[in-house]
Amino acid sequence: MKFSKLSQLFLVSSIGLLVATVLTACQIVTIDFVYLATTSGSGSNGSIQTFAVDADSGALRTVGSTVSSGGAEPVAVAVSSDYANLYVANAGSKSVEHFTINMNGVPTATDSITLASTPVALAVDSTSTYLYVLGGTGSPTLTSYSLTKGKIGAEASHADLNLGGNYVNDVLVPTGITVLANNSTVSGNAVYVSAYDQTSYNPGGTATCTSDCAHPGWVFGYSIGTGGALTPSHNSPYQAGTRPSSIVSDPADRFVYVTDFASNQLIGYTIYNLGTLNTLSYMPSGPFSTGSEPSSVVVDPRGRFLYVSNALDSTVSSYVIDVTSGIPTVAVNTTGSSVNSTDTYPVAVAADPALGRYVYTANHLGNSLSGFRLDTTSGALTSTQATPYPSAQEPTALVIIPHGNHALTTVVK
Repeated sequence: MKFSKLSQLFLVSSIGLLVATVLTACQIVTIDFVYLATTSGSGSNGSIQTFAVDADSGALRTVGSTVSSGGAEPVAVAVSSDYANLYVANAGSKSVEHFTINMNGVPTATDSITLASTPVALAVDSTSTYLYVLGGTGSPTLTSYSLTKGKIGAEASHADLNLGGNYVNDVLVPTGITVLANNSTVSGNAVYVSAYDQTSYNPGGTATCTSDCAHPGWVFGYSIGTGGALTPSHNSPYQAGTRPSSIVSDPADRFVYVTDFASNQLIGYTIYNLGTLNTLSYMPSGPFSTGSEPSSVVVDPRGRFLYVSNALDSTVSSYVIDVTSGIPTVAVNTTGSSVNSTDTYPVAVAADPALGRYVYTANHLGNSLSGFRLDTTSGALTSTQATPYPSAQEPTALVIIPHGNHALTTVVK
């Protein structure tokens, strides 16, 4: 059969259109980039791995090359509010490394600071004006550094963590930090850190407290003033179980949640003006049960659901947050369970900020990340495609940024 030139042109055009349609239909759309800190890397330094999140399946794939964390033993990561800057705390070298992030999600080391004490946790405020570094053991400190277009500047303020009175010399171990997102009617911004009193709680060692050993866990609250000045909140510090391991606030600045590693519990607080937390008791009906050794906690970007990684159980617990009281209620998945299996020993958990659809854990002994799809109606989780995803050895922390114009900005007010 012979074709005219016009028929041939039409055929070629039709085939080209069909191929383009198929390729478009099969195209992988990246909605987030995940940055994973691991202890293995080049020489004595740790590493940062970058993963892309597929919009349809939540599956992860590596992006670019693994980069050095800029120091030994990275333990914490944080990003600026514009998602253009990544910060990594390296415990082994007492430093914080700053990376800029390009449009393709690639981090590039830009500058760094050396610290006087070992860093434990990091946070950036909602305007990307200050970087908060929690560090030290025994007499820990919270220090804020000014940020200029992401670059780490001079120290702006610092606060020494101690219990005062007869306990001023107790050995405190800091564990976590959260900064209010400043999205609500709370008067003034605030930052909270969790810590436990090793003088009162010291498994495998000796508790050396001489009087009150009943409350080894604490949350310290600080209001943030002009120039970043840190002022202790009213009645701070607040009791926080036995060994608080992580802390988070909801995106509307109404509630604070703390995981208690030793007691297998989740503790909730209500935030009042100037960052004061409820002091007479924990959130009603609390504390709330978790799995064994809860290691990390995250609230989804809508402020509706809460997820806790349980290190010893190798699970994630799911909760629905009551928008009025803040009380978390267990969310049951399709199998009738409130827990979801991860790879071995999850030490960190994060929710995707682009669509609020996926949750991931960093599995320290599994050398992997586990992924889950979040049901935006019930809060229940189901495993993502091909999870878990292999990583470098001994991951310790992760953070997620939205890619391109994907950004979930709706929070419950």
